[in-house]
Amino acid sequence: MENKRVRFEWDPEKDSTNRAKHGVSFALAQYAFADPKRVILKDMTHSQKEERYYCLGEVAEGIMTVRFTYRENVIRIFGAGYWRKGKDIYERQNQIH
Repeated sequence: MENKRVRFEWDPEKDSTNRAKHGVSFALAQYAFADPKRVILKDMTHSQKEERYYCLGEVAEGIMTVRFTYRENVIRIFGAGYWRKGKDIYERQNQIH
């Protein structure tokens, strides 16, 4: 049985735009997935063409929300930032008060 590793990818232009708009690089955003208390949610609003998700996880100075898709062992990141709504959900799911 083959053990396939999950890898990350992203569009360099989207990464640049995200850094300018939200101050977060996708290289940093991938660390949200390493949080053992991370929360994964399906993005019900934007999943028409393909399933999209949110990963809420602790990275550097706070709880980061990472928007992504998952295709054949590849997590493709297309958005990330430190947003209050994601932090609130993360804290509620992990019973942090």
